[in-house]
Amino acid sequence: MAYPHGKFRYRVEIDGLAAGGFSEVSGFDASIDVIEYREGDMVTTPMKVPGLKKYGNITLKQGLVDSTVIYDWMMTGVNGAVDRKTITITLLDQEETAVASWQVINAWPLKYTAPDFNATSSEIAIESIEVAHEGMTRTQ
Repeated sequence: MAYPHGKFRYRVEIDGLAAGGFSEVSGFDASIDVIEYREGDMVTTPMKVPGLKKYGNITLKQGLVDSTVIYDWMMTGVNGAVDRKTITITLLDQEETAVASWQVINAWPLKYTAPDFNATSSEIAIESIEVAHEGMTRTQ
């Protein structure tokens, strides 16, 4: 009997960037819009045909470290042309063997969020980057 895999063991690779580990990856989805069409003499419900294909923006969160690679990727786009990269997200099993993998194509950062600061908190400082992309493929 096959058991489903936990979602807490994964690896994120960004086109050769030494971006470090990420504590959370979210917004990873695809959808197809529905177009309803009805002719004047149709007395039933409208026909539904597929419309635009869309991919949700992905948010990557990580504990703030000395590396500025993620911030620098964002600033490249702020100061000039965006730098599109391929992001690979790989789910790992207990032995850290890849069991599923997705490639996110032509990804570029659209929002960077620095950590919140609070002198009474004992939490890790988390930075996040939201990326737009033009498609995803499950490669494994």
